[in-house]
Amino acid sequence: MIVNESGGIPNRLFFRLFQTGNILQRQVQNEMGISAVQWAVLGALSREGFEGGTSFNQLKEYLYVSRQNLDGVLKRMERDGHVIRIPDPQDRRARLVVLTESGRLFWGRLQDSIAEFYRQAMQGMSFDDGVSLLHLLKKLQHELIDVSLGPTIPEDGGTENLSAK
Repeated sequence: MIVNESGGIPNRLFFRLFQTGNILQRQVQNEMGISAVQWAVLGALSREGFEGGTSFNQLKEYLYVSRQNLDGVLKRMERDGHVIRIPDPQDRRARLVVLTESGRLFWGRLQDSIAEFYRQAMQGMSFDDGVSLLHLLKKLQHELIDVSLGPTIPEDGGTENLSAK
């Protein structure tokens, strides 16, 4: 992909992703009354095979969120009665995040709204467009995980010539 002085297509692409994420956050909050991270946590914990919960670290890695962000969201969800943290039977020092019965009912009540949210958000896309976008975003995720810029900018603000090292 060619990049010109202003960043070109990659700059525009990443800016659009930034905007899209922010629009998603706002619309989920406005239309469903929960944050996008709460939505993702409910979805992750309601998956088949996760009835017994999952560790905090596994949930954090699955959602690609920070420890601080996830902890704050879980505290709110605990106050709302949607999740609990219980001791892990395999490792008493660790805790599992579990969707409560109230959380399951809440998630169930959201399903019609979620389906309508998806329908409206994707109404201008064909099935093939959706499949292509899904494929391309997955590809981008894998590439982003492997990004490594090497040495950071020097403390002198970049006046040192890095290529001379």
